[in-house]
Amino acid sequence: MTLKERSASQPHFIDLCRLVGQPTPTVADPPGDFYTFERGAEKSAGPTGSGHGWADVWKKGHFAWEYKELLQYRESLENPPLLVGSDLQTIQVHTNFTNSVKRITTFALDDLLDPEKLDQLGRIWTAPFSFRAEQTPENVTEQAAREFARLAEGLRQRGEDPGRAARFLIRLLFCLFAEDVGLLPENLFSKLVAVTRTDPEAFATQLRQLFIAMRDGGYFGFERVPRFDGGLFDSDEVLPLDRETSMYCTV
Repeated sequence: MTLKERSASQPHFIDLCRLVGQPTPTVADPPGDFYTFERGAEKSAGPTGSGHGWADVWKKGHFAWEYKELLQYRESLENPPLLVGSDLQTIQVHTNFTNSVKRITTFALDDLLDPEKLDQLGRIWTAPFSFRAEQTPENVTEQAAREFARLAEGLRQRGEDPGRAARFLIRLLFCLFAEDVGLLPENLFSKLVAVTRTDPEAFATQLRQLFIAMRDGGYFGFERVPRFDGGLFDSDEVLPLDRETSMYCTV
Protein backbone atom coordinates (compact mmCIF):
# COMPACT_ATOMS: atom_id res chain seq x y z
CA MET A 1 0.00 0.00 0.00
CA THR A 2 1.33 3.44 -0.86
CA LEU A 3 1.61 6.27 1.67
CA LYS A 4 -1.24 8.03 -0.10
CA GLU A 5 -3.49 4.98 0.31
CA ARG A 6 -2.55 4.65 3.99
CA SER A 7 -3.48 8.26 4.69
CA ALA A 8 -6.80 7.73 2.92
CA SER A 9 -7.80 4.47 4.63
CA GLN A 10 -9.47 5.94 7.72
CA PRO A 11 -11.40 8.61 5.79
CA HIS A 12 -12.45 5.87 3.37
CA PHE A 13 -13.78 3.73 6.22
CA ILE A 14 -15.55 6.71 7.81
CA ASP A 15 -17.25 7.45 4.49
CA LEU A 16 -18.40 3.82 4.30
CA CYS A 17 -19.84 4.08 7.82
CA ARG A 18 -21.85 7.12 6.80
CA LEU A 19 -22.95 5.42 3.59
CA VAL A 20 -24.44 2.44 5.44
CA GLY A 21 -25.74 4.50 8.38
CA GLN A 22 -23.35 3.16 11.01
CA PRO A 23 -21.42 5.12 13.66
CA THR A 24 -17.69 5.40 13.29
CA PRO A 25 -15.41 3.74 15.87
CA THR A 26 -14.60 7.00 17.63
CA VAL A 27 -18.30 7.81 18.01
CA ALA A 28 -19.52 4.34 19.00
CA ASP A 29 -16.62 3.45 21.29
CA PRO A 30 -14.37 6.37 22.32
CA PRO A 31 -12.18 4.20 24.62
CA GLY A 32 -11.65 1.70 21.80
CA ASP A 33 -12.62 -1.34 23.86
CA PHE A 34 -14.73 -3.15 21.25
CA TYR A 35 -14.66 -1.02 18.08
CA THR A 36 -11.57 0.89 17.11
CA PHE A 37 -9.08 1.97 14.52
CA GLU A 38 -5.52 0.59 14.71
CA ARG A 39 -6.16 -2.47 16.87
CA GLY A 40 -2.85 -4.04 17.90
CA ALA A 41 -2.43 -7.74 17.17
CA GLU A 42 0.22 -10.42 17.37
CA LYS A 43 0.98 -12.05 14.03
CA SER A 44 1.03 -15.84 14.00
CA ALA A 45 4.11 -17.59 12.71
CA GLY A 46 4.31 -17.73 8.94
CA PRO A 47 6.69 -17.22 6.03
CA THR A 48 7.63 -13.80 7.38
CA GLY A 49 7.80 -14.95 10.99
CA SER A 50 5.80 -13.78 13.98
CA GLY A 51 5.58 -10.24 15.27
CA HIS A 52 3.30 -7.37 16.13
CA GLY A 53 1.02 -5.60 13.72
CA TRP A 54 -2.19 -3.65 13.45
CA ALA A 55 -5.67 -4.20 12.09
CA ASP A 56 -6.85 -0.96 10.52
CA VAL A 57 -10.32 -1.40 12.04
CA TRP A 58 -11.70 -3.98 14.48
CA LYS A 59 -15.20 -4.54 15.81
CA LYS A 60 -15.44 -7.29 18.40
CA GLY A 61 -17.60 -10.20 17.34
CA HIS A 62 -18.10 -8.71 13.88
CA PHE A 63 -15.02 -8.09 11.77
CA ALA A 64 -11.40 -7.20 11.37
CA TRP A 65 -10.83 -4.79 8.49
CA GLU A 66 -7.53 -4.22 6.76
CA TYR A 67 -6.37 -2.17 3.85
CA LYS A 68 -3.76 -4.92 3.42
CA GLU A 69 -3.29 -8.55 4.50
CA LEU A 70 -4.68 -9.47 7.93
CA LEU A 71 -5.21 -13.24 7.97
CA GLN A 72 -2.09 -13.75 10.09
CA TYR A 73 -3.56 -11.58 12.85
CA ARG A 74 -6.97 -13.22 13.20
CA GLU A 75 -6.20 -15.21 16.37
CA SER A 76 -5.06 -12.11 18.24
CA LEU A 77 -8.20 -10.34 17.04
CA GLU A 78 -10.38 -13.04 18.69
CA ASN A 79 -11.09 -14.74 15.35
CA PRO A 80 -13.84 -12.39 14.16
CA PRO A 81 -16.51 -13.94 11.93
CA LEU A 82 -15.55 -11.71 9.00
CA LEU A 83 -12.11 -10.76 7.69
CA VAL A 84 -12.45 -7.78 5.38
CA GLY A 85 -9.69 -6.82 2.98
CA SER A 86 -10.04 -3.53 1.17
CA ASP A 87 -8.41 -0.97 -1.01
CA LEU A 88 -10.00 2.26 -2.17
CA GLN A 89 -11.77 0.53 -5.07
CA THR A 90 -12.82 -2.91 -3.85
CA ILE A 91 -13.98 -4.57 -0.62
CA GLN A 92 -13.59 -8.34 -0.12
CA VAL A 93 -15.38 -10.05 2.76
CA HIS A 94 -13.83 -13.40 3.76
CA THR A 95 -15.88 -15.57 6.11
CA ASN A 96 -14.03 -17.00 9.11
CA PHE A 97 -16.60 -19.36 10.64
CA THR A 98 -15.77 -22.73 12.17
CA ASN A 99 -17.00 -25.80 10.26
CA SER A 100 -18.40 -23.76 7.42
CA VAL A 101 -17.52 -23.37 3.77
CA LYS A 102 -15.32 -20.31 3.27
CA ARG A 103 -16.99 -17.62 1.19
CA ILE A 104 -15.65 -14.46 -0.40
CA THR A 105 -18.06 -11.64 -1.19
CA THR A 106 -16.69 -8.79 -3.30
CA PHE A 107 -18.05 -5.25 -3.50
CA ALA A 108 -16.85 -2.88 -6.20
CA LEU A 109 -17.56 0.84 -6.22
CA ASP A 110 -20.44 0.44 -8.69
CA ASP A 111 -22.09 -2.09 -6.37
CA LEU A 112 -22.64 0.64 -3.80
CA LEU A 113 -25.20 2.19 -6.16
CA ASP A 114 -27.31 -0.97 -5.88
CA PRO A 115 -29.65 -0.81 -2.84
CA GLU A 116 -29.48 -4.58 -2.31
CA LYS A 117 -25.69 -4.60 -2.43
CA LEU A 118 -25.55 -1.61 -0.12
CA ASP A 119 -27.83 -3.39 2.35
CA GLN A 120 -25.58 -6.45 2.18
CA LEU A 121 -22.52 -4.29 2.81
CA GLY A 122 -24.22 -2.80 5.87
CA ARG A 123 -24.67 -6.27 7.35
CA ILE A 124 -20.90 -6.41 7.90
CA TRP A 125 -21.60 -4.08 10.84
CA THR A 126 -25.01 -5.38 11.92
CA ALA A 127 -25.34 -9.06 10.96
CA PRO A 128 -21.98 -10.69 10.20
CA PHE A 129 -23.44 -14.20 10.51
CA SER A 130 -25.65 -13.52 7.49
CA PHE A 131 -22.52 -14.09 5.36
CA ARG A 132 -22.13 -17.63 6.67
CA ALA A 133 -22.54 -20.42 4.11
CA GLU A 134 -25.24 -22.89 5.03
CA GLN A 135 -23.23 -25.86 3.82
CA THR A 136 -20.30 -27.38 5.69
CA PRO A 137 -17.13 -28.48 3.87
CA GLU A 138 -18.20 -32.07 4.47
CA ASN A 139 -21.57 -31.43 2.78
CA VAL A 140 -19.90 -29.88 -0.24
CA THR A 141 -17.36 -32.69 -0.55
CA GLU A 142 -20.04 -35.37 -0.32
CA GLN A 143 -22.28 -33.60 -2.84
CA ALA A 144 -19.43 -33.11 -5.30
CA ALA A 145 -18.37 -36.76 -4.95
CA ARG A 146 -21.90 -37.97 -5.69
CA GLU A 147 -22.31 -35.73 -8.71
CA PHE A 148 -18.91 -36.58 -10.19
CA ALA A 149 -19.67 -40.27 -9.71
CA ARG A 150 -22.90 -39.83 -11.67
CA LEU A 151 -21.10 -37.90 -14.39
CA ALA A 152 -18.44 -40.61 -14.60
CA GLU A 153 -21.13 -43.27 -14.89
CA GLY A 154 -22.83 -41.32 -17.68
CA LEU A 155 -19.57 -41.11 -19.61
CA ARG A 156 -18.93 -44.83 -19.08
CA GLN A 157 -22.38 -45.78 -20.31
CA ARG A 158 -21.81 -43.67 -23.40
CA GLY A 159 -18.68 -45.66 -24.19
CA GLU A 160 -16.04 -42.96 -23.60
CA ASP A 161 -12.46 -44.14 -23.27
CA PRO A 162 -11.77 -44.58 -19.51
CA GLY A 163 -8.45 -42.75 -19.67
CA ARG A 164 -9.87 -39.74 -21.49
CA ALA A 165 -12.90 -39.68 -19.20
CA ALA A 166 -10.72 -39.80 -16.08
CA ARG A 167 -8.51 -36.96 -17.35
CA PHE A 168 -11.56 -34.86 -18.17
CA LEU A 169 -13.06 -35.40 -14.71
CA ILE A 170 -9.75 -34.54 -13.04
CA ARG A 171 -9.68 -31.27 -14.97
CA LEU A 172 -13.18 -30.39 -13.82
CA LEU A 173 -12.33 -31.28 -10.23
CA PHE A 174 -9.17 -29.17 -10.41
CA CYS A 175 -11.23 -26.20 -11.65
CA LEU A 176 -13.42 -26.50 -8.54
CA PHE A 177 -10.35 -26.69 -6.32
CA ALA A 178 -8.63 -23.75 -8.04
CA GLU A 179 -11.75 -21.65 -7.62
CA ASP A 180 -12.11 -22.54 -3.93
CA VAL A 181 -8.52 -21.66 -3.03
CA GLY A 182 -8.40 -18.48 -5.13
CA LEU A 183 -6.20 -19.70 -7.98
CA LEU A 184 -9.06 -18.90 -10.36
CA PRO A 185 -11.11 -15.70 -10.05
CA GLU A 186 -14.01 -15.90 -7.63
CA ASN A 187 -16.83 -18.22 -8.79
CA LEU A 188 -15.48 -18.27 -12.35
CA PHE A 189 -16.08 -21.97 -12.95
CA SER A 190 -19.31 -21.99 -10.93
CA LYS A 191 -20.73 -19.17 -13.02
CA LEU A 192 -19.75 -20.96 -16.24
CA VAL A 193 -21.59 -24.07 -15.11
CA ALA A 194 -24.66 -22.12 -13.98
CA VAL A 195 -24.98 -20.05 -17.15
CA THR A 196 -24.61 -23.02 -19.54
CA ARG A 197 -26.36 -25.64 -17.41
CA THR A 198 -29.06 -26.37 -20.01
CA ASP A 199 -26.82 -25.85 -23.05
CA PRO A 200 -24.15 -28.59 -23.21
CA GLU A 201 -22.67 -27.33 -26.47
CA ALA A 202 -22.15 -23.85 -25.06
CA PHE A 203 -20.66 -25.38 -21.91
CA ALA A 204 -18.17 -27.42 -23.94
CA THR A 205 -17.21 -24.40 -26.09
CA GLN A 206 -16.65 -22.14 -23.09
CA LEU A 207 -14.87 -24.85 -21.12
CA ARG A 208 -12.45 -25.32 -24.00
CA GLN A 209 -11.67 -21.60 -23.89
CA LEU A 210 -11.12 -21.79 -20.14
CA PHE A 211 -8.72 -24.72 -20.57
CA ILE A 212 -6.77 -22.70 -23.16
CA ALA A 213 -6.53 -19.76 -20.77
CA MET A 214 -5.36 -22.06 -17.98
CA ARG A 215 -2.78 -23.65 -20.28
CA ASP A 216 -1.30 -20.42 -21.61
CA GLY A 217 -2.39 -17.76 -19.14
CA GLY A 218 -4.61 -14.95 -20.34
CA TYR A 219 -8.18 -13.81 -20.28
CA PHE A 220 -11.39 -15.78 -20.03
CA GLY A 221 -14.07 -13.22 -20.72
CA PHE A 222 -13.18 -10.21 -18.58
CA GLU A 223 -11.29 -12.27 -16.00
CA ARG A 224 -7.55 -12.80 -16.06
CA VAL A 225 -6.56 -16.43 -15.59
CA PRO A 226 -3.04 -17.46 -14.52
CA ARG A 227 -1.03 -20.09 -16.36
CA PHE A 228 -1.18 -23.56 -14.83
CA ASP A 229 1.85 -25.67 -15.64
CA GLY A 230 2.39 -29.37 -14.96
CA GLY A 231 0.70 -30.73 -18.09
CA LEU A 232 -2.88 -31.11 -16.85
CA PHE A 233 -4.08 -28.46 -19.30
CA ASP A 234 -1.64 -29.18 -22.12
CA SER A 235 -4.57 -29.51 -24.52
CA ASP A 236 -8.02 -27.98 -24.83
CA GLU A 237 -9.77 -31.34 -25.20
CA VAL A 238 -13.30 -31.37 -23.79
CA LEU A 239 -15.51 -34.44 -23.91
CA PRO A 240 -18.87 -33.69 -25.49
CA LEU A 241 -21.73 -33.70 -23.01
CA ASP A 242 -25.44 -34.00 -23.54
CA ARG A 243 -28.14 -32.74 -21.20
CA GLU A 244 -28.25 -36.06 -19.41
CA THR A 245 -24.60 -35.90 -18.44
CA SER A 246 -23.95 -32.14 -18.22
CA MET A 247 -26.63 -31.69 -15.56
CA TYR A 248 -24.32 -33.45 -13.11
CA CYS A 249 -21.46 -31.04 -13.64
CA THR A 250 -22.55 -28.87 -10.72
CA VAL A 251 -20.79 -27.20 -7.84
